[in-house]
Amino acid sequence: MGNIVSELFGTLVFNDSVMKERLPKETYKAMQKAIQEGRRLDLSVANVVANAMKDWAIEKGATHFTHWFQPMTGVTAEKHDSFISPIEGGRVIMEFSGKELVKGESDASSFPSGGLRSTFEARGYTAWDPTSYAFIKDRTLYIPTAFCSYTGEALDKKTPLLRSMEAINKQTLRVLKLFGNDDVTAVRTTVGPEQEYFLIDMDMYNRRKDLIYTGRTLFGNKPPKGQELDDHYFGTLKPRVAAFMAELDEELWKLGVLVKTEHNEAAPAQHELAPIFSTTNIATDHNQLTMEMMQKIAKKHGMVCLLHEKPFAGISGSGKHNNWSISTNTGVNLLEPGETPYENAQFLLFLVAVIKAVDDYQDLLRISVASAGNDHRLGANEAPPAVVSMFLGDELNEILESIETDSAYTAKEHVQMKIGVHVLPRFPKDTTDRNRTSPFAFTGNKFEFRMLGSADSIACANVMLNTSVAESLRVFADELEGAEDFNTALHELIKRTIKEHKRIIFNGNGYDDAWIKEAEQRGLLNLKTTPDCLPYYAHEKNLELFRTHRIYTETEVRSRCDIMLENYCKIINIEGLTMVDMVKKDILPAVSSYIKVLAETGNAKKAFCPGVDCTYEENLVFRLSELCGVVCKQVIDLDEKLTQARNSIGHYAAANYYKDVVLGAMSALRSNVDEMETITDAKYWPYPSYGDLLFGIK
Repeated sequence: MGNIVSELFGTLVFNDSVMKERLPKETYKAMQKAIQEGRRLDLSVANVVANAMKDWAIEKGATHFTHWFQPMTGVTAEKHDSFISPIEGGRVIMEFSGKELVKGESDASSFPSGGLRSTFEARGYTAWDPTSYAFIKDRTLYIPTAFCSYTGEALDKKTPLLRSMEAINKQTLRVLKLFGNDDVTAVRTTVGPEQEYFLIDMDMYNRRKDLIYTGRTLFGNKPPKGQELDDHYFGTLKPRVAAFMAELDEELWKLGVLVKTEHNEAAPAQHELAPIFSTTNIATDHNQLTMEMMQKIAKKHGMVCLLHEKPFAGISGSGKHNNWSISTNTGVNLLEPGETPYENAQFLLFLVAVIKAVDDYQDLLRISVASAGNDHRLGANEAPPAVVSMFLGDELNEILESIETDSAYTAKEHVQMKIGVHVLPRFPKDTTDRNRTSPFAFTGNKFEFRMLGSADSIACANVMLNTSVAESLRVFADELEGAEDFNTALHELIKRTIKEHKRIIFNGNGYDDAWIKEAEQRGLLNLKTTPDCLPYYAHEKNLELFRTHRIYTETEVRSRCDIMLENYCKIINIEGLTMVDMVKKDILPAVSSYIKVLAETGNAKKAFCPGVDCTYEENLVFRLSELCGVVCKQVIDLDEKLTQARNSIGHYAAANYYKDVVLGAMSALRSNVDEMETITDAKYWPYPSYGDLLFGIK
């Protein structure tokens, strides 16, 4: 099987080995420089690459090509063009030019732009990202690209990500040169995103309007058994699920996605997939592919893959843990603690750079994971709280405290410590437990950002991480480059940074209510919802950060804020309308039918069996009739509130109305409908129950 996997991996990818085989030596070298050093390709080189790419794709059965991009919709977009070009005699030839490879055109006004593009201003461009390999899917050559407007504004998630990667590369190289690392010419952030998801039976899915329209259940009572026995986590895979995972692995391996780990997650019907680390923009592309392939392959197995952050109330939601690190082109992980005093001093500087970044820009990190779906998950004792904090572990924490106080650090048992710069000790990694309640945890040689929602692109979170850490490193480099005594300045810088930013470090239980109170006392932000955090996007310190590192213009920031607010409003509006539709057309008629049967049964008993106790029927008829009356009024009320929300002036006003008023009305309606479900005959209830959905796959 090992040989089969090796032969299978990357067979549909125009990767380095394919380029080396098919491109002239000089063209191949130019491509390598573009990939490794970010150099721009000449059109003459692009023409050669395009021709080789076309020939390879046709041999693999491709007939079309597409510029594959990631607009602000949260999903990918593509427009397919065939390779054919007409020639004399009514015939065609297969052509693909460097110009077609490098640049494409799409309708920029038809994608979310936050006002950047008007309806009549349609032109937008896609630009080839040569650092992310082209691949073949469904007989089409897919070319990963960035997407921008005619006037140059970024309209996608990839362009800012590439900008942020350039920013952290630039600032990290400055710092590394201070440590004498002149052999390092490029630095890349790497990511391994763990992906959680649910699998449910397709027939049951098709009978739930809420799942079809919104991706989550808007009604549903908890089943007698949920996840309390912890018997699903890492449990034996059910045959249908195992078959799905096996096919998913194969298809992703063909596309060069480094899928490594898969298992059952905590909740019934919940699962997880994790890849090996890749360069951040490639990891982002691969995660988008992974989500798409999950949904596509699940259908082949008679299932539906749910990526919503909270598809079931009272059951653990799904996240996406973003394992982030920084590596050099010489193969050094800069977040590896190291074995020598020299490496240790360098590691500690990068460690405090991250600490400073997370503290200074906790608002941006919270914004990067904000969505209507993720608001249901964060702080729900199944995921990190909405307060951003960092977990370092006891030993690292003690080391930082010893540096701050200039006191000696006592080595742990079996660990030989050595002094680096002043009181900078040598120490091993993985000496403390992991903390699954922390939003941002150090896990040996990387940071695990655990707040991302399962349906989100990982691009925005990594834009914020890369840029905020780049800013810390810029400040550090400015100070250390002018220092008379580097070692003394380094120690003082690390010591001062720890003292100024230690409030962000918390190694305890993030689920504890006492922590939330303590966090607020420390001055940390508790931004519970998307409308709460989005006003921080355009704060001056954040605009200055983006300007300094050329990530976003102010116009691009404000447009993204508008897009997120509008999306939040639209999602809740669709959910509210779906609830109204379900209650009016399905639930109330079904319950009324059951009430009729109950009443007829009770009357029949009285007629044919005088003196028989009909309390059961009478009580049910009374309670269900009472609930029908309440639910009918609540539906009318919710409908009116949805109209008022849509008539709100301004995105912030609308978003806050949905959050403060509409969601409350939806919750109240759900409570009564869920009670109806518990006392209505299952034969009359119009939808599959939670028990059916969560335990329906055999």
